[in-house]
Amino acid sequence: MAIPIRLTVNGRAVEAQVEPNTLLVQFLRDQLRLTGTHVGCDTAQCGACTVHLDGRAVKSCNLLALQADGARVTTIEGLAPEGQLHPMQEAFRNCHGLQCGFCTPGMVMSATALVQARPGADAAAIREQLDGNLCRCTGYHNIVRAVQEGQAAMLGAATASAE
Repeated sequence: MAIPIRLTVNGRAVEAQVEPNTLLVQFLRDQLRLTGTHVGCDTAQCGACTVHLDGRAVKSCNLLALQADGARVTTIEGLAPEGQLHPMQEAFRNCHGLQCGFCTPGMVMSATALVQARPGADAAAIREQLDGNLCRCTGYHNIVRAVQEGQAAMLGAATASAE
């Protein structure tokens, strides 16, 4: 029996019918076709499915779509205006903080949530925040550098827009 839900996804109001056992990641990928949110482990261990739920980084393979009813969800597709990378995405590119790219959307979503919650986080705090995001291709050195560069750009942009 499908149940109606209403939420805002990437700034757009969405109304849909979901089965009670539909995971948020399944809803995003299968119904909304937002495939940047990846399914890695299905056990909330790898972080590939990380999205923002009301501004907080969450693993969407561990939440039912019904739990997002009434919430604001941001996926990697909604992070930046069309045609332009978000400063964190740009930093991952600049610092070679990715190889195959499978984990990158989750890493970027976790990193942007960290900067919003803890502006000026140091390398140790960045490593702690990314502890739930696994990368099987790289060492984390370039990822941490990318987050530091992205953080500086995000904070610089926030300061510039406030002036």
